[in-house]
Amino acid sequence: MKDTVTEKLLGQSALRVEDPALLSGRGRYIDDLPVAAGTLALAFVRSPHGHAAIRSVDTAEATQAAGVVAVITGDDVAARTRSMTVGVKADVECWPMAVDRVRYVGEPVAMIVATDRYLAEDAADLVVVDYAVLEAVVEPVAALAEDAPVLHPSLGSNLINERSFRYGEPEAAFDAAAHRIGIDVTYPRSACTPIETYGVVASYEPGEDAYDVTANFQGPFSIHAVVARSLNVPGNRLRLRTPPESGGSFGIKQGVFPYMILAGIAARIAGAPVKWIEDRLEHLSASVSATNRQTRIEAAVTADGRITALDWDQIEDCGAHLRAPEPATLYRMHGNMTGAYDIPNMAIRNRVVLTNKTPTGLNRGFGGPQIYFALERLMDTIARHLGLDRLEVIRRNLIPAKAFPYRTASGALYDSGDYATALDRAVAEGGLAELYARRDKARAEGRRYGIGFACVVEPSVSNMGYITTVLTPEERAKAGPKNGAQATATISIDPLGSVTVKVASVPQGQGHRTVLAQVVADKFGLPLEAVRVLADVDTMRDAWSIASGNYASRFAPAVAGATEIAAARLRDKLAKVAATQLNISASDVLFEAGRIRSAGNPDNSLSFARVAATAHWSPGTLPDDVDQTMRETVYWTPPELEAPTAEDGVNSSLCHGFIFDFCGIEIDPETAEPRIDRYVTMHDCGRILHPAMVDGQVRGGFAQAVGAAFLEEYSYGADGSFQSGTLADYLLPTVMEVPEPVILHHETPSPFTPLGAKGVGEGNCMSTPVCIANAVADALAPEGDAPEIVLPVTAAKLAPLIFGDEPAPKEPVSETKTEDTAGGRKLTGEGRAVVQASREDVWRMLLDPATLDAIIPGSHGVRKVGETRFEADVTLGVGPVRGRYKADIDLSDLDPPNAVTLSGQAVGALGTGGGEGRITLTDTEDGTEIAYRYEARIGGKVASVGGRLLDGAAKVVIGEFFRALARHCGGGASSGAVARLRGLVDRIIKGGRS
Repeated sequence: MKDTVTEKLLGQSALRVEDPALLSGRGRYIDDLPVAAGTLALAFVRSPHGHAAIRSVDTAEATQAAGVVAVITGDDVAARTRSMTVGVKADVECWPMAVDRVRYVGEPVAMIVATDRYLAEDAADLVVVDYAVLEAVVEPVAALAEDAPVLHPSLGSNLINERSFRYGEPEAAFDAAAHRIGIDVTYPRSACTPIETYGVVASYEPGEDAYDVTANFQGPFSIHAVVARSLNVPGNRLRLRTPPESGGSFGIKQGVFPYMILAGIAARIAGAPVKWIEDRLEHLSASVSATNRQTRIEAAVTADGRITALDWDQIEDCGAHLRAPEPATLYRMHGNMTGAYDIPNMAIRNRVVLTNKTPTGLNRGFGGPQIYFALERLMDTIARHLGLDRLEVIRRNLIPAKAFPYRTASGALYDSGDYATALDRAVAEGGLAELYARRDKARAEGRRYGIGFACVVEPSVSNMGYITTVLTPEERAKAGPKNGAQATATISIDPLGSVTVKVASVPQGQGHRTVLAQVVADKFGLPLEAVRVLADVDTMRDAWSIASGNYASRFAPAVAGATEIAAARLRDKLAKVAATQLNISASDVLFEAGRIRSAGNPDNSLSFARVAATAHWSPGTLPDDVDQTMRETVYWTPPELEAPTAEDGVNSSLCHGFIFDFCGIEIDPETAEPRIDRYVTMHDCGRILHPAMVDGQVRGGFAQAVGAAFLEEYSYGADGSFQSGTLADYLLPTVMEVPEPVILHHETPSPFTPLGAKGVGEGNCMSTPVCIANAVADALAPEGDAPEIVLPVTAAKLAPLIFGDEPAPKEPVSETKTEDTAGGRKLTGEGRAVVQASREDVWRMLLDPATLDAIIPGSHGVRKVGETRFEADVTLGVGPVRGRYKADIDLSDLDPPNAVTLSGQAVGALGTGGGEGRITLTDTEDGTEIAYRYEARIGGKVASVGGRLLDGAAKVVIGEFFRALARHCGGGASSGAVARLRGLVDRIIKGGRS
């Protein structure tokens, strides 16, 4: 059989078949899919506290609200489920909804099922939760302290797992080394923030005790078993489906699975299907994020800059719960911790801790950014310490081309590469010499300009057994081996000869349908449009395995590879059928231009459709050694992915791309704002299947990495309050912040994958943050020790390093101040005003419910419940977040009519608020001077809008109170004292004081 169409489509940038529907608004995302009649809406009551015991959950008023079908608490969920699987051996439970206590802001506490979302959200505000606030811990190192508050009492501490590893002879290498060079690295949290948030539609069939769940779930489908187990049903009683399109994921939609459990339970209790679409604040505060990590890394270094050993000490912060597949982020890179360097000895200490932050999950490049930020900052430090050229230190340590396949110290088998050649090509084609000249010119002019480098190995096609490295060899032996990376593909031919491809990999914009059509069309000699590809998943219909899904850049190497094998097998069968019908040998069969013909006599041919449909129309005519040509399903797993060894060696991924980046960064001399002047990124992703989409993946990863480097960071207060819950505070890069990178390619095809392809979708998330950090360090300190660089690199962080601390003003102005405390986010301030009313009149107004109702912003009524105690019902909003509060107001330390202390506490769906202010009344020539000094605390959901909105909004609310009091006291006059008061309050709102 001859095949002359190889490379005809693969390797070309064919027009994407997905784009017409997506660009014309005809994409089918989860919120676009039709739902069954009677489907109800689901809303969540979420914790406003980072850490608190749940005393009680009062659902009485919510249950009676209009449209409400069910109100479900954590106890209701626990009664119908089992604790979710935890990835380590530990005495700890992990529920999808809080049961005894809440451990992070945004943790679900109750569910509302109602006839529509508006009514469900309204009813959620009516659920009253009585919390006993507990001390929180948000920093991983602090979580390990003996006196740290413990999140899970059954665990006894916040350390949920610890393992140490030793490869080669690291102690001897350090003893013999000329230098021991080390750094401490803090890597912060960031997230993916896809355009489309989580979505779930779930139903329950009581007759079969079965759940049917549709979710924009990314996989891996190992989580299917976790969800089925938690729902207490066999796997064949959980049907999981995905929509045809997903509005991005980058890993984060793996974390939707606890809501699949909750939606299933909600449907079961309500007796009807339910639907939930996550809002943006929920997504930022309560979905999942990447892990933050504290690392100490040291190197044994020879006098000429060769590294002979590494010593890693890593503390991984996985948030409030260790949810599957965590601690995958820590162990995914375990075989690759020497990066692109030939380092024979290594010691590793890994500790996984729990803190009062959201649970973590998969995030583009997961594990890579944390590893390479430490390793490549260390390479920069070594060069500085030894006074060597940084690029030369990288070159001296690279794995030589002749060493491939190369086994790393910790067990990874690097499949192919020529790192030195790729680096040299990048230097020449990317214009490093020109960049050096630009840097030298800038420095000669007194400007701060730096150049940074980064070398990384990008692993792809994860070994499903790598996560078991978290267990001891004895524990692994008891549990049985786990390994492999099984991919599945099915190719079907219908009675008209039409070809359909089905894979168990959920796309989020990568172009699965286009590339797979290229693979199959090439094999069958068909045009691209003759092949239709389906990439949504239905676990009751499709061929899939526990490794199925779209993660770890497995599509091109594994999924497209399995499709290649299936197409080849089916083509070989068709060749035998055609040989019989054409009266030629199978070796003489040619697939070309929609026909199957004799290579020696092109006129002797049949249409592809006629031959391909033979098994449908005339199965009795098939050759004896051909069973059928209607469908071929392939399950492929590479033999190189073995289970971890008894010595803890693990080939954690199948294939390994290579990236070498360099960039030029200039720091503005007046604002300290860093700016990318030029960015060059060289990639070796093996055989390139679709050049335009490969470059698109590089650009997407680069844009996300620019965000992580300069803008994005999850921010928490000391009490666990989440303070970056809007896109005004969690800043994302736009086209204005992302320059055009210079993208270069060097291909060394992988011998381990069917198509020779390696992954490319995650690499710049691993390489770019540290490349930028190294350039910033070079700009700040070209020689000698560099300051510690902690992402994101902002002007606010760089300014003190450049200009020194800001001097204190000669005449300080008292204004509202904000600080984070263990008790919440605290604001303090003071002000004064003169009103046209006597002290006695102002005093009476302060004790009058009608006056308080009139001057409290958002008040729906004030009731006097004691001589000096009042209750109020208020609605307050901060930016896009609005909610109803129940407030208690007390007047104390009365000195009528001279002074009073006004204090209040408010609790609502938005979180908590409280504070006290001392008001003093003094006679003046123009009336009564009202002087006030206040302290306010804000926590929970309202604090999630962060500093930019919260601080200003708090001033507005407090300022509006006194503005309204002044209006009430002074009448409607537009001049005199009232006019001055209005001007004064305006200045107070802006942070000043007269």
